[in-house]
Amino acid sequence: MCFKIYYEEEFSFFFLLPFMQNFTKAGEQDAVRCNTRANLISAGCQENEIISPANKLNIAKNDPLSASENGQVVQMRPQKIDLDLRPGLPVSFNVSFKAAEGHPVDLYYLMDLSYSMRDDLANVKVLGTDLFAALRKITKHARIGFGAFVDKTVLPYTNTNKEKLLKPCDENDQQCQAAFGYRHVLSLTPNKNDFEAEVKKQFISGNLDSPEGSLDAMMQAAVCEDKIGWNSNSTRLIVLTTDAGFHMAGDGKLAGILEPNDEQCHMENNLYDYPSVGQLATQLEKNRIQTIFAVTQNVESVYKELSKMIPKSEVGVLSSDSKNVVELIEGAYNALSSKVTITHDSLPENVRVVYRPICSHGEKSENQGVCDQVRVGDEVIFEITVTADLCMENKFFTISPRGIKDTLTVTINTTCKCQCDTAGPIGDPHPHCNMRGSISCGICRCNKGHVGQFCSCKIGDKDEHTLRASCQKDNGTKCEGRGDCVCGRCECHNTDSGSQYYGPYCECDDDHCEKYQNQQCGGNGECRCGKCECNPGFEGSTCQCKTSDEACRTVNNSVCNGRGSCKCNQCECRGGYQRPHCLECPGCTDPCQTKLSVQTCLICNSAECPPPPNFIAIIRGSVAAVHLIGILLLMLIKLLRYMKDLKEFRKFENEKKKSKWAEVRHHSELFVQTEIAVTHFRLVSLDSDCVFVLVSC
Repeated sequence: MCFKIYYEEEFSFFFLLPFMQNFTKAGEQDAVRCNTRANLISAGCQENEIISPANKLNIAKNDPLSASENGQVVQMRPQKIDLDLRPGLPVSFNVSFKAAEGHPVDLYYLMDLSYSMRDDLANVKVLGTDLFAALRKITKHARIGFGAFVDKTVLPYTNTNKEKLLKPCDENDQQCQAAFGYRHVLSLTPNKNDFEAEVKKQFISGNLDSPEGSLDAMMQAAVCEDKIGWNSNSTRLIVLTTDAGFHMAGDGKLAGILEPNDEQCHMENNLYDYPSVGQLATQLEKNRIQTIFAVTQNVESVYKELSKMIPKSEVGVLSSDSKNVVELIEGAYNALSSKVTITHDSLPENVRVVYRPICSHGEKSENQGVCDQVRVGDEVIFEITVTADLCMENKFFTISPRGIKDTLTVTINTTCKCQCDTAGPIGDPHPHCNMRGSISCGICRCNKGHVGQFCSCKIGDKDEHTLRASCQKDNGTKCEGRGDCVCGRCECHNTDSGSQYYGPYCECDDDHCEKYQNQQCGGNGECRCGKCECNPGFEGSTCQCKTSDEACRTVNNSVCNGRGSCKCNQCECRGGYQRPHCLECPGCTDPCQTKLSVQTCLICNSAECPPPPNFIAIIRGSVAAVHLIGILLLMLIKLLRYMKDLKEFRKFENEKKKSKWAEVRHHSELFVQTEIAVTHFRLVSLDSDCVFVLVSC
């Protein structure tokens, strides 16, 4: 077996060299045997010694297309393909499809029986004859079933009052059936009389809110296959008629329904939440059901958006009383049947599929192939390309037209092992292996007790694990992945440039040092074991720097003006100073204005220095200023207090005067109230305490 496969992504090929024993040169790995054809030939390999396995395709089943064969219709071929692929190399094959004439059709009519549809029900009751006549134009094998829906019989969707549950319609409407969610009325039948008889028994019902349980009813019609009576070989259609929107997953929480929809059949006592659009789409596609939404104009846009998420579905607009429903169904069916969509189920990991339809109205895609405007009897072809990116065994997936039973099963295996013979029976000694091993695909397989590329090392009683450990640095990779461990010592391989790895563990090479200006070691040194050894006069990790400090010297012969260090013959300045000599500092304060020593000024190259500040005068002035401010503050506080006291005193004086005049008034009133007849009185005197009045009686 080849110990390694070399994958050349640019060419999507790998090639193996099996037989030439002396193909590898000293220091080369056996992995060089795996390469592109051009590289192998240039290295001296003969064309007949190159193994390049090709993809293999086997059509295991390919029944011809036919309208009927023992009662079975074949609309797609082939039916089974086995692929043996090389990883990364695509393979293409064709699939043919031909819509059979007279293919059986099962149509399940699912009607909204809420109160707003009362006018439409009357027309549906006499729909049987016309609907069967329309289906007879398509096929002789047509069957029709019937189901009805309103909404879940719980608040807030339906009035749960006992009387309202029994009669949810208007009081004046006598023909009203009890509230219900979904009801299967008639299984699929070829008898139009049975259809009309059962539909005539139906009456209108009612609920509270506008959205209906449409998706709930469709889910039951899809998954209750046995009760609906779907034929396994028929084209399956659900026709949904309604004038309202729909509830979906999550709405059930309003009624306390927390259990998600389980996508199972529950004809009665459905206590699960409404399904999501994704759940419904999955089940409709799984059960090969195509949908026709026959809706009123007010909800047309809603159902067109829904149709985008439901595979193989069409939307038609009903008239106000549903009289055009037959023409609508006929047109929608023709639109569905004329569009052929080929797609796949879930793919195995690391498998890619691309579809290219070969038809006048086709759409290429990685997920599906579509041919539109295909008439009954027309044959269309799809080119399908499959690529396996990694090795795998016995993986499969199916390809089928949407809404059609026919399928193609694709099984994938990959070629990930060498397909070469040995140069003799396995186990026979060979000179190429020093007679200590046999040849397998040009590589030595050593006998027990011998190791090495040519089985040259005899380990005897030594532990092979111990020998290998001596080739590992710090328990790392054997010989750093750059050599072979032979007898406990590393035999190093060659580098890409032709030189050789070296060192006890092949850890060194002279080809991978740092570069400067696109030159290894800047052109000023030699690479030694991955590090640059610089020529005299140069330094740095890439020998990019001169060891001289000439460029760092100033006119006064200082290095960087004492404000930095010289590295790589350039100043590295400190404190915001700038190159080239750390002289200028745009954001710094002038040291000659802040420093006190003359030496600092001389450093600044200044001829005049400002006089030093008088610290004693500064301190005395500061103390005097503090005292002065304190005195002023105290005087201000004293003034404010005096003003306040003066204001209070004046207020007191005013109040006192008011109280004296009040006493005078009181005494006057007393004189008036006496029974003595006063004929004459005269104010004698008035002081602050008493009033003297001379009274004449």
